[in-house]
Amino acid sequence: MRLLVTGGCGFIGANYIHLVMREQPEDVIVNLDKLTYAGNPENMVDIEREFGGERYFFVQGDIGNVELVSHILRTHKIDAVVNFAAESHVDRSIDDCSPFIETNVVGTKNLLEASRKYGVDRFVHVSTDEVYGTLGEDGQFSEESPLAPNSPYSASKASSDMLCRAFFETHDFPVVITRCSNNYGPYQFPEKLIPLMYSKAKGGESLPVYGDGQNVRDWIYVADHCRGVDLALRKGRLGAVYNFGGAAEMKNIDVVKTILSALGKSEDLITYVKDRPGHDRRYAMNFDLAAKELGFAPSLNFAAGIQETIDWYEQNSAWLEGVESGAYRSFMNRWYGERS
Repeated sequence: MRLLVTGGCGFIGANYIHLVMREQPEDVIVNLDKLTYAGNPENMVDIEREFGGERYFFVQGDIGNVELVSHILRTHKIDAVVNFAAESHVDRSIDDCSPFIETNVVGTKNLLEASRKYGVDRFVHVSTDEVYGTLGEDGQFSEESPLAPNSPYSASKASSDMLCRAFFETHDFPVVITRCSNNYGPYQFPEKLIPLMYSKAKGGESLPVYGDGQNVRDWIYVADHCRGVDLALRKGRLGAVYNFGGAAEMKNIDVVKTILSALGKSEDLITYVKDRPGHDRRYAMNFDLAAKELGFAPSLNFAAGIQETIDWYEQNSAWLEGVESGAYRSFMNRWYGERS
């Protein structure tokens, strides 16, 4: 297939492109990324070197730019769209939700309209378990769970999900929606829990933990999520929603302690800070439908996945330092300047 992958320089999008390039040797990918603070072109260096100009093409731009999206769809004869592009950090959405509405709602609407106009065969919209809100101590989210978002971020994602559903129901447009639990793994921007805690622990700094640290998340290694998205692209039932999870519920404080233990650091570094407004207490995903219809199953448990993640950060300290210093922001100009 000829794929338009949006947000492909971000954490999950980059891992998805690496997966497809490795496992689908006939596919061609156009990566459209706005390169906001969380979009890192260094994530794609190996792909650029090996496949650039043949199976891989990068375009810097906004999914809200209908003319640009239309040009890509038309000139590259795109068969399918996989939409990872999103503002995704809850804390930032609390401070200012405007970018979340623009990208996650308006941007998705524009991408849907252009894709429909140019006859895209399949549109996979990558969403989140946060649209379901919060769980009590028991139970799991299924695809039939009501949407009850509690942050501006999750509200914007729920809105984009509903637009996708509406395009399927109204226009018979070939949409598939995926919702996933918390991801971790290579290339994750260090504002998120696991890379942030790793970085601070490595430097012997205080590790800030929200509230009492008892919030529970279902963790999935990013490569497993990406395989689920690719299964949804190639085998998913049109109009369906598929949940993906890692079958790895963990309290935030236990995740932090696992990282400290792996690095040989003291738990005295943990500092409890004021809880985040609207902080959901627990998420857990039932992915029976994805297992039944797509053959999805996570391949790594949390113990194996967190060790692989820590090993990756240990081996790629220059990547982490570049992100933390902001040096990655100038990388694209250097990269293309050297190649021109």
